Amino acid sequence: MQTARPLVEVVRLGLVSYQEGLRLQQVYTDRHRSGPAHTLLLCQHLPVYTTGIRHKPYPGPVLDRLRLLGADVHHANRGGLITFHGPGQLVCYPVLNLGSFKKSVRWYVGQLEKTVIALCGRFGVEAATSPHTGVWVRDNKICAIGIHCGRYVTSHGLALNCNTDLSWFDHIVPCGIEGKGVTSLSRELQRDVGVEEAVPHLLDAFREQLSCRLTEAETPEPDRNGGASSA
Repeated sequence: MQTARPLVEVVRLGLVSYQEGLRLQQVYTDRHRSGPAHTLLLCQHLPVYTTGIRHKPYPGPVLDRLRLLGADVHHANRGGLITFHGPGQLVCYPVLNLGSFKKSVRWYVGQLEKTVIALCGRFGVEAATSPHTGVWVRDNKICAIGIHCGRYVTSHGLALNCNTDLSWFDHIVPCGIEGKGVTSLSRELQRDVGVEEAVPHLLDAFREQLSCRLTEAETPEPDRNGGASSA
């Protein structure tokens, strides 16, 4: 018998710090303890460089140099190497129990890639995957993908460059891949494409690729206790 498509709540967080994004991911991850509570967190971050689990710790002086640029620096438990998040970048954190979809991390990452490729296609931008992670336009990465999955509950996700200031990437080797560049929807289309313009296309593509239903949910109250949460 055909089962109903999973229902995913869309939560729009706006512009938040990376630390607040981590806290909220944990809040929504914890909700899965009492049953599936699929959520799609959408946000932009204040400038931050993040490192993943596929790299030994970066030297202190390197991280200090990045902080002097005016960005925070955080280590994350996602896959991948170093990348940048900041205003003008659409960050999407799906917090899903893959038991309601397909219990395959490889499949899930593939669906995220297809979601971004479909979104880009809606703008007339031809994007594709490569042997490297993420989604690419020729030799330039337009979207970084790095996930965490514990007991089939996902966190972290993707970051699509819309009208991001790409000069932030000049100070790192994005995702540790030498000889490659970065791009954005705005650069490819030679016009300003903001996050708000991209969100509806992301939601449509996500709904199609993950075969789910979407519903809008209320934005949670910001944390006022230095990251502590009672959720």
